[in-house]
Amino acid sequence: MKLSWTRKGAALAVVATLAVLTSSCSGGGAQHSSSGSGGGSGAGDNSGYTIAMVTHETPGDTFWDKIKAGAQQAAKNEGVKLKYSNDPDPSKQATLIKNAVDSKVDGIATTLATPDALAASVKQARAAGIPVVAFNSGIDQYKKVGAEMYFGSDENLAGATAGARLAKDGSKHPLCVIQAAGSVALEARCAGVKSKVPGTENIQVNGADDSSVVSSLQAKLSEDKTIDSVVTLGAPIALDAMKAKDAANSKARLITFDLNIDAAQAIKDGKIEFSIDQQPYVQGFLAITSLYLNIKNGNDIGGGGPVLTGPSFVDASNIATILPFAKNNTR
Repeated sequence: MKLSWTRKGAALAVVATLAVLTSSCSGGGAQHSSSGSGGGSGAGDNSGYTIAMVTHETPGDTFWDKIKAGAQQAAKNEGVKLKYSNDPDPSKQATLIKNAVDSKVDGIATTLATPDALAASVKQARAAGIPVVAFNSGIDQYKKVGAEMYFGSDENLAGATAGARLAKDGSKHPLCVIQAAGSVALEARCAGVKSKVPGTENIQVNGADDSSVVSSLQAKLSEDKTIDSVVTLGAPIALDAMKAKDAANSKARLITFDLNIDAAQAIKDGKIEFSIDQQPYVQGFLAITSLYLNIKNGNDIGGGGPVLTGPSFVDASNIATILPFAKNNTR
């Protein structure tokens, strides 16, 4: 079931209105491709552009496989050379963006989980004439930081939507599990849940260490039997929570944000009640495609607002349709 939203200025999920800018392209590699020739199929346009994608991926988190799959498909379609790099440490991610600027890429797509730490490097890219788009995190900060477009979910809305469903089903004391300190997107999700269920409690865990996540959640669930829902903010953390619930003999319901193959199967098996999906494959695909179009034609996607790729529910009603796409790494 697809959700609706009313965020002012936001484009609808996946579909975007394309507006052609009257000014010349701001990208650093706009002369690589001759004008007037359309993109083809197969090997794509062979544009000659190089686009850097820089994320806060924690190694081993399967969520990012979908981001990369979408970006790689877009790069293949448009004949773009894709340079992917990642670091969960904000200062190191900022350095990766600066490295991309120094290597004179034609465009940069970056996540903004910690926007303040990345602002200077994004502005450095813009000063060098390199277009920057944001995706996945930083929906409320991307314009201030200096990014031109945004592709992702409205995480405040996503959290509130999950909270509303929990409240409707009688949840009074959800435990919201934050697996990366300082992430504005994760904090927004938990704040959204709390806006609908005031008894929501947050817990900070180390998402880079599954065994630590399991032990932390097991201890919390064993200590406090009033916790009636566990809200995880990533599919790998949901799988850890399943183990913790079993070990603590907890009857709390489990919901999650995002999908991977195992989490999708757990929804089908009834072990996870539902997921709030932000379609990471689409985020990666649109981030690269938007830069290609901006560099080549001066196109701006989103009409001045973010392009939403979610949120949407994945539950027992639609998992049979979605599971094959999850296995294909595209949903």
